Amino acid sequence: MIKKLILLLLSGMLISVLAAAYFISEYNEAPLRSDTRYFEVKRGDSFVAICQRWQRQGWIESCLPYQVYGKIFPERVKVKAGVYELQGLGVLEALSKLSTGVQADFMFTIIEGQTFKQVLANLKEAPFIHFDLSETDMAKYIQVDTEELSEERAFHPEGWLYPETYHYHAHSKASALIKRASERMQLQLTLAWQQRLGDLPINSAYEALILASIIEKETGKAEERPVIASVFVNRLNRKMRLQTDPTVIYGLGERFDGDIKRRDLREYTPYNTYRINGLPPTPIAMPSLDAIKAATQPARTDYLYFVSKGDGSHYFSKSLREHNQAVQRYILNKQSG
Repeated sequence: MIKKLILLLLSGMLISVLAAAYFISEYNEAPLRSDTRYFEVKRGDSFVAICQRWQRQGWIESCLPYQVYGKIFPERVKVKAGVYELQGLGVLEALSKLSTGVQADFMFTIIEGQTFKQVLANLKEAPFIHFDLSETDMAKYIQVDTEELSEERAFHPEGWLYPETYHYHAHSKASALIKRASERMQLQLTLAWQQRLGDLPINSAYEALILASIIEKETGKAEERPVIASVFVNRLNRKMRLQTDPTVIYGLGERFDGDIKRRDLREYTPYNTYRINGLPPTPIAMPSLDAIKAATQPARTDYLYFVSKGDGSHYFSKSLREHNQAVQRYILNKQSG
């Protein structure tokens, strides 16, 4: 009797092995004819329900073989909730992704020089992200050292998000991404402030962040940033106004029509550095690490002015007379021509 049971057991195992070998040889290369990039498995979805969805969508011809596969390999069809990228895969490869939880990788990039409003607008449009933010609750996710702030410089989210590409899975919270970006910025800002030059006319890491944001908006050339920074540092040391157009534009907000006019330079806003002394109250954009390093370790120069040469670079001057000549050469002559 025992021998018969053993024989039956061995026969069953042999049949299972042969069935598995047949299935693998027959269906291992069978393609999943997915016509969409992403496929979502919701919490509580079963393998059978998913297989039936694939069949209804025409991705596979029949569920029966894969139900047999599930009986042979039950651990391989225990699917996990998430969003998966399945295009170009075979059916068994797709099942492997679903059972191991290898979800689709989404990316969101904060670009150097973007404003906080631009980042939020892009985040709202990011695929498969749960947007749980409002501009009024940013202080919950951007934890700023209160010692960096004052009554004149109350908390503002501008400048606190580190420009970088952030990876996330579907249905991640936008607030979690904002928190990661702000923590990254605070880390880099703290390190840069610790390594700053000793005689800067700025008093805190936050003021360095403000200055870095202005440097970021003034030039896209990394090699120019320390020199741009030196101009602003020299002007601050001499109690000269910064007179930088990007701060004026930021202060105008949605009223800016793409062209700075004389009346814009005369209008008082807290950000009009033609009208205010020193730095504006907050950053005006998200500065890059290069801009932060330039703000904390500017070049040593005697420059007090710079003007765009029209090719992305700038001409630097030590005197107003030289600067006016450069303006005539690079701006006025080009406009009259």
